Parts: sequence; C-alpha cells; structure tokens
Amino acid sequence: MSKSTVWAIIGGGNGGQSLAGHLSIMGYRVRLYDVFPATVDAINAQGGIVVDGVVEGFGKPELVTLDIGEAIRGADVVMVVAPATAHKTIAGNCAPHLTDGQLVIMHPGATFGSLEFRHVLDQMGCTAKVAIAETNSLIYACRSLKPGHASILGIKDDLIVATLPACENHRALALLQEVFPQIVGGKNIIETSLGNANAIMHPTPTLLNTSLIESKHEWLYYWEGITPTIGAFVEEVDRERIELGKAFDIEITPIREWYAKAYGVKADTLSEAVRRNPAYEKIKGQKDLRTRYLLEDIPTGLIPMIELGDLAGLPMERMWIIAKLGQMILGEDFFAKGRTLANLGLEGMTRDQFEHYLETGEKPA
Repeated sequence: MSKSTVWAIIGGGNGGQSLAGHLSIMGYRVRLYDVFPATVDAINAQGGIVVDGVVEGFGKPELVTLDIGEAIRGADVVMVVAPATAHKTIAGNCAPHLTDGQLVIMHPGATFGSLEFRHVLDQMGCTAKVAIAETNSLIYACRSLKPGHASILGIKDDLIVATLPACENHRALALLQEVFPQIVGGKNIIETSLGNANAIMHPTPTLLNTSLIESKHEWLYYWEGITPTIGAFVEEVDRERIELGKAFDIEITPIREWYAKAYGVKADTLSEAVRRNPAYEKIKGQKDLRTRYLLEDIPTGLIPMIELGDLAGLPMERMWIIAKLGQMILGEDFFAKGRTLANLGLEGMTRDQFEHYLETGEKPA
C-alpha cells in the first residue's frame, strides 16, 4: 500500500483529529469529515492540525469538510472514528457514497460495530462490495482540547483487527500494519468485539463511583476511581468475557495483561496497573452519569456480549447486573435499543449459522 492511498477519516473528535494529523505527518493523503462547522472551519483556517505529545508535528489533510460524500468519494479507506452510538447514523450517511473495493474500518468498533454497519447498509439497499473491518480499541490515548489541536498521550503496542467477512481480513491487516506495524489480525470479529476494553473499564467503575461523580470534587477516573475493591470486581466482570471467548475458541487477553501489552504496564492488581499507566495521569473523572461510559458502553458493549453469551449458553451474571443497574439508574431501556442480535438482523440464527456468517458474509437462506 503506497502513500498515495487516500484515507477518509469520518469523525473529527479526539481520535479522528489525532489520526488525520498523524497520517498526514506520515505523508499519507487524508480527508477529514466532521459534523461540526466550528471544527472544520478552525482546521481549515489554520491549514491543518497541530499534533503534540508522543507525536510532534503539523498535519495537513488534503480536505477537511462537512460533506461526507466529498470525503468518501475516491477514498481507498473509510475509517470511522466516532462514538459507537453514532455508528448507525454514520452507516446510513455513508451508504449512498460507498463504491466497490473500498474498505471500511471501524476504529474502534466497540462490540459488533461491523455487524451494525453492515446491517444498516443492507437496510439502505447499498450494493457496493465493501469489506467492513473493526479494531478492538483506538490506537491512541489522546485528547483534542480545541479544534485543530490533537494531543497523542500514548500509542498502544498491541491492537487487533478483524473483518466482516473474516476471509477478507488480509486486506485490512496489510493496510494497517504499514502504518501501525504492531497491529495483529484476529480470528474474526468476535475476537475484536470481545477485545472491547471500554465495556470492561467504563460502566462498572462509573456506576460504583456515582457519589463521587455527583459530588463537587474533581477526581481522576483511573488513578482515583478504580480502587482495589472496584478493580477486583472489574476483573470478575472481565472473567466472564474471557470465558465467552473460550466458548468460541478465542483466547482473550485478560484486562490486566492487556495493559502490559498495550502500555507496557505490569502489576499484581488492576488498580495498581491503571495507576502506573502514565497515559492515564491526567484523565479526569466525569461529573455527570449521562456520559458515553454508560450511554455508549452498555448498549454497544455489554449488551452484545450478554447476547453472545446467550447464543453460547453462558450466563453473563455480572455483566447483566451492571447493564440492568445502569438501565435503572439512567431510566434507559438499553436492552431494547442496544446491539442485540435482533437489532442487528441476526435473530434466530444458530451458533453455527452465526459463525458461518462471520467467516463468509453469507446469511442462511
């Protein structure tokens, strides 16, 4: 893949600006699309994106636009870098503009992002022959405190990509490894979906820190919010994810070991691991429960894992408790609107039919 490759980055938030800036600095052709005029105008006014942190430079995308069709047209790669709650809308907006041979990458896909994207394309009557890949996490720990400026606080040493259908995974892997050689290929999107660390690290600590969130105190999410007791419970939630992987012959890295791989941080407990991670040093705790840590990571993270557990005959007790608690506290019906198999157009599939679809992209007749 040459540096003439055209990347369309869909989403101008923390991750989108970081990727657009970094890829441009590396010499790739980049288009950046965002829905917010203030972001687009600010980047165009200064001619690019200032990147600091572990990457330093000034990235100059060839196009920064409010027109998603303009960004996608002629792009080799369409990389969606947006909250999982926006994936459905983005898929619908992309559908009229996608063409044969393009590769869509959900970066990250949360849990089953590629399945949701594919389902929306099918509903929209999109006939373009595209493969849809997803990563298990965002490659960076990053922040954009104002439009046109991206701070990359850390770059993960380990990331997994898988494609729907799995037989197309070599395309996504070859492309991403040229930019980020540490990325590895997964068996299928179950591996990347269960690799969604946000579903493990966000809902449980958030709900168990409700009083701190609603207090007047400023606090650090990882360094102060994940106490030894909370960290131990999170690891119990994580064990359900690991057992779910085993049911599908996929080895899932435990969350504490993932920190060692992704950030080089080793510790005897999860609480110690996050406190030793310098990339988390300045990440503040939220002051409102209605954040993506619950509104996104329950319906697009825990709910599809619970659904997959049902398909495998596994009770996901702790995940279910956290999902129901979040639903009751926020007054949101996460189980009705989340990424259930029914909402992904896969209701009634047997386990064998589901796995066949992931491998080939072919649904049962």
